Amino acid sequence: MTDARDTDLKKDLAATLHARGELGPEYESELVDSFLEKIDSRIDGAVERRLRRGLAEQQMQAARGARRSRGTDSWGERFGFGIVSLVLAIPLSAIGGAFAGMTGLIAAWVGIVGVNMAQAVRLNPGLFRGPGRED
Repeated sequence: MTDARDTDLKKDLAATLHARGELGPEYESELVDSFLEKIDSRIDGAVERRLRRGLAEQQMQAARGARRSRGTDSWGERFGFGIVSLVLAIPLSAIGGAFAGMTGLIAAWVGIVGVNMAQAVRLNPGLFRGPGRED
């Protein structure tokens, strides 16, 4: 598409130069002004298209970001993760306690707490920053 616009621009320039040759130097400023107006309108159109494209991309990113943030921190996800964690804690505790005694039981619960803390930090990135700190 750029080639077609360049070709049209070259044709317009050639026509302007040809008209200047036929009309003489007394019409030169009007011909140049006319040619510059055509260039200005093409530049304005290109800038407008780029601005619209950029605005559309920003709106798409904002829409995607809003959709993502709403879905990632829902009450149902937190509740479901907590229930699954507690349900899995029972067999993990039994297996850890049966095979390694108190050490296995502690290891199982350290893993359960670690997974839940990782989930909490994922959903609330500033959870452990402390009061008054906004990084």
